[in-house]
Parts: sequence; structure tokens; C-alpha cells
Amino acid sequence: MRILPQLAFAAALVAVSPAFAAEDLAAGAAAVRDKALTDTLAWDITESLTSEVGGRMVGSPAMERARDWGVAKLKALGFENVKVEAFTTPAWSRGAESAEVVGPWPHKLAIIGLGNSAPTAAGGITAPIVVFKTYQAMLDQAPGSLTGKIAVVTQAMGRTQDGSSYGAVGVQRRAGALEAAKRGAVGYLIRSISTDDTRLPHTGGGAAGGIPAAALSPPDAELLENLAGRGKPVLVKLEMASATNPAAPAWNVSGEIRGKERPDEVIVVGGHLDSWDPGTGAIDDAAGIAITTAAAKLAAGPGKPRRTIRVVMWGSEEQGGSSGAYAAAHKDEVAKIIVAGESDGGAGRIWSLSTPPAGAGHDAMKAFRATLPKLKVAVSSAPPRSGGADISGIIGLGVPFVDFNQDMSRYFDLHHSADDTLDKIDPAELSQNVAVWAAFLYTVANSDIDFRAKPPAEAK
Repeated sequence: MRILPQLAFAAALVAVSPAFAAEDLAAGAAAVRDKALTDTLAWDITESLTSEVGGRMVGSPAMERARDWGVAKLKALGFENVKVEAFTTPAWSRGAESAEVVGPWPHKLAIIGLGNSAPTAAGGITAPIVVFKTYQAMLDQAPGSLTGKIAVVTQAMGRTQDGSSYGAVGVQRRAGALEAAKRGAVGYLIRSISTDDTRLPHTGGGAAGGIPAAALSPPDAELLENLAGRGKPVLVKLEMASATNPAAPAWNVSGEIRGKERPDEVIVVGGHLDSWDPGTGAIDDAAGIAITTAAAKLAAGPGKPRRTIRVVMWGSEEQGGSSGAYAAAHKDEVAKIIVAGESDGGAGRIWSLSTPPAGAGHDAMKAFRATLPKLKVAVSSAPPRSGGADISGIIGLGVPFVDFNQDMSRYFDLHHSADDTLDKIDPAELSQNVAVWAAFLYTVANSDIDFRAKPPAEAK
């Protein structure tokens, strides 16, 4: 008899209970994977958030709409125990911004203010620039050597699959304004932390230095470098408005698919609901919200898993605060959180992953790994390294975590810019992410795997 695809999917999941035999776990995980590859829920969620809310800065009315969107979406999808957990966090907001070369050769510059930038005084500031081709070259300057100058760092970011260059080059955005101010600078400009070559600059958070700080588009950074190389003083005028709310309201939104046998044992996954403002926050991080929400629904199947799967939409990753707030609110249940994972690398395909070594030999992980060759995902023997910004708080309290590494070759062409929009997402790559997450959630939620257990060699 020919079984319809949806009936075959349901049959594969039902077969797992109550025995949870290895072969049943493997069959169910494969069914979940295959279903995810043709499912459109993640795309629908991403489209909904980016279209109905758009960019979502902490402290803005859009973030309030995002909160309400998250609650409504989780309830509409059948999640239980939907919660809004409020907290406060400092939130920076952008005003009018402009920059131009006023001498010796006038040019309009494409800039975008960095988070925590100070505003200029009314009428702006005009000052000579000092260009540094590397961040280290600026750090090598003595205190007071940049007095009255605008420091400009033009070091470029390299393109890598794992995004590793972001951590190294990103420090010039994260700490540069503060370091420039220590050396007397009255302003700070950097080449966007990006891998593209458009005139769309990329924003992001930085340390408050008490001076205006902005990112230049890559072509404009190169322009300033060229002008400075001609040997004449280059004057730049900056006008930037901004404000900071020291205690802006923010919210972590969550919903659960409650376990039918061990509901107090919880798997925590999610993405961050907030975004920067130039684009619609599609890859950063509507995609992560969508991937984990859709994966949880697929992993549950037509029934309920053995353990609880909780999806969290963290409310302030870009400007900070959500990780600590979540850890504080859930510190008493840490021992019952089986594992945590965060999707915050865009929508590129997952190409490698790491899971906690303690569970490597369990039938659940064997079943999960068996789903991966079809998805072209490599399993690393190294333990997970970071997990994600929003789960760092509970990781610090001892919760095991996973790293699912997405292809970030193009991610930094788009991230934190006006180009972070829905059209940049490949639906097939989005579905591949859902397939990996759904297979993982299914095997963990329908087994007794303990990621805290010590390997036999260590237990002796």
C-alpha cells in the first residue's frame, strides 16, 4: 500500500514511543529532516516579522510591535506557556547624520552612526583627519597625539566561511571610539566591518568614548585614505544626533511545546528578536527566530515530544542585556535545562557543528548524526566553543550547549546594513538549517540523553 507523505511522517514519529529504540529514533529523525526540507514555515515566519515589523531597535516603538508579534506568532502556532519577561537595558537611538569632506576637495561621505556614539554639538564639528591603515597603528599613538583630530581607521575585513575575521577586525568598532578619545580625538570613523564594496555603511555597537563615532562605506574609507595620501590636510565635517535611554524597556518572549513524559526537562533554543535599524533585520536575526521556531514545531510532529522544547526570542542582543536577564530569571531551573542552542549566523547553510562530548556515544546523537550526510554537514570532534551571545548567561551557569556553524561567506556583505532584507535569504538554505535543528531537537526531546554526564574515561 502506498502511504501518503504526511502519513509516513506521522507514522515515523509515533513509532518512537514508548520504547525510544535506537532504530526508531533514527527513523523519526530522518522523517523530521525530510519534512523540513520541503516545509515553508521558516520562510513564512521570516517574511512575517520583516514585513509586519521591519527594523527593531531596542527602546523603539518597533520593538514593542516585535514583542506583540512574537506573542501572537507563538500562540498562533500552538505553543504553550507563552511568556513575556520584562527587563531594562541601556538603549542608544539614532538621529540625523551626515559627513562630508570640506577641503581640499569636497565630497559627500556615506556614513552610519555606531551604537553608543556621542552626538556632535549643534552645527557639527569640522576637523582634520588622521588616517590609519590598521587599528594597531592608531593604538600605537601616544596619549594626546590626536588632539583636535578625527581618527580614521581603514583596515578591511576578510571574507571567511566561518566569519572568524569578524572577531579580530570587529574590535575597531567595539572599542575604537574609546581608544581614539584616550588619544585626544574629537571624532572617530572606521571602514565598515563588512565584506562588501557598496556605499551602504554597516552599523553596530561600540564602547562609549564620548566622541561622535561612525562607520564609512568601504568606498568612502578608501577615498579618505587616497585623499590623505596626497600630502595635504583633509578636513571633514561631521553632524550626528543621538540619544541614550539608560533604562529602556525590553522583553524576552518565549513559548513551549510541553513534554508529555518529562515536561520539567527543557531544551532551550531561539534567536534574537531585536535588530539594528537600517534594514529589516532579515538575516540578523529574523532568520534565527524562524529557524528555531519552525524546527521546534517539526520536531514535535503531530503529537508531543518526551521533553519540553522552549523557543526564546531574546529581546536585546544587539545592545546587550537579554542574556543576563534570561539567566537571572531562569537560574533556578538551570539543572533541568538539557541543552541550549542559538541561531544567529544568518540564513546560510549549516556546514559543520559541534555537540557536547558527553553525549556523543548516545543513541540520540547517533541517530542525529545519521541525518547529516544528506544535509552535507560535517561533525566536529571538538567541543562547542561559544554557543551564542544570548545563551552565554546560562552557559556560564553550567548549561550544555551546541554550535551549529552556518556558512557566513556572504553574511558580512549584509549584516547591520540597509541590505539586510528578506530578498537576500535563499529559501532552500533556510530549510536546510531547519532540517538540522529539527533533527537535533527531535532526537534530544525523545530520548534520555544527558549532556552533563562525564565520558567513561573521566568518570573513573
